[in-house]
This record gives sequence, structure tokens and C-alpha cells, in this order.
Amino acid sequence: MSERIRILLVDDHALFRSGVRSLIQKVDEFEIVGEAGDGLEGAKRAKQLKPDVVLLDLHMPGINGLESLKLIHEGDPTIHVLMLTVSEESDDLLRCLRAGATGYLLKNIEVATLTDAIRMASRGEFVISPRLMGALLGDNTRSLATEQARPEASVIDRLSQRERDVLVCLARGQSNKEIARVLDLAESTVKIHVQSILKKLELSSRVQAAVYAVEHGFGPVGGAP
Repeated sequence: MSERIRILLVDDHALFRSGVRSLIQKVDEFEIVGEAGDGLEGAKRAKQLKPDVVLLDLHMPGINGLESLKLIHEGDPTIHVLMLTVSEESDDLLRCLRAGATGYLLKNIEVATLTDAIRMASRGEFVISPRLMGALLGDNTRSLATEQARPEASVIDRLSQRERDVLVCLARGQSNKEIARVLDLAESTVKIHVQSILKKLELSSRVQAAVYAVEHGFGPVGGAP
């Protein structure tokens, strides 16, 4: 039997945590390793427990989810964080993705959607609730200013045509295996292209590359669910 996916729950509502915990514990491959009721405690617990996936609320008193996310990644950038929130604001979504969140889900999703998202996040694949996809493609989202200055055309020009093709696929939320199939490449070749894209654009993750792609007109971001 394969190892279980270790999960940390971080939410200031005890009743919500209890509900999520009871649902997740019904899945044999999942293991709840800890809980926290605020963002700061969540970051501390993540550092101690080193879970595979953190389910993190966004709006909490004290240290909010975004700040907690940053602290978690400062401690261990390999931990996959899924934001689980009621906020449908596109600026919240993009800020979390830029900060390194593996996914952004709304709390009204179906149980099957959540469990699938946890599996995908544990593999490093990013997921966004379907109803938020349009927000990322709208004029309102494209007008959001990034924390960093928009790169000049010369930065984009560093990418080869094949790297641009791969970047479009990243914006669609496709895995390396899916990209390999779409572009008729070996999966190992796709991995090399992804690493090259990250290096040239000075990004640290494929999620940031996907956000970059959307903000620069390369296509949509996000995958199922």
C-alpha cells in the first residue's frame, strides 16, 4: 500500500474543521496530521509536521491565510498549500497564486472535488475552482497590477517558440505528461523546458509561471477541478 497523503487543516472555524476532518478521514489514502485555528499557528504546525498538503483558509483574524502561506513557504517551499475560502475576489486569487499556493478552492465545492484536488496538489499539480476561471480571463483580472514591474518584451523574447508552447500549456494547468502528449514531446524534454522557462523568467514554480502566462496573454490558468 502506498503512503498516505498527510494533511494539515488551518481554519479559524472549529465546526468547519470538524466537518472537513470527518469527510477526509473517510478516504483511506488521506491522513489528518494536525489542525490549527489561526494563520500563525498554522505556519508553526506546518514547520513541525511537514505535511504533504495544507488546507488553508484565507480570511482569518490575526495572521491571515496569505501571510500564513508566505510563512509556510519560507519554512519549506516543498509543502503544497491549497487555499480553501469563501472569497471569489480575483485579486485574492492571484495574490495567493503569486505567493506559491498550489490551488485555490471555494468552500462550497463538492466533496469529490475537494478529494481530487488534494490528490492533485500532493503531486504538485495546481487546481482552481471552475467558477473562478472566468475571473482570471476578464478585463478586471488583466488590469490587476503585479507586485513586481511588468517585464519588458526582451524578457519574453528569451523564450524559444517551443518554450512558449509549453508556457501556454502551463497556463491551462496541464501536467508534464499532458504537455508531452499535446506537443508530441518526451516527458523528460518537457521537464527541461519547464525548468528553462522558470530560470529565464526568474520564477520559482510552475504555478507562478501559469499566472505569468495569463497576465501576459498566453492563455487561461487552472485545471480541473
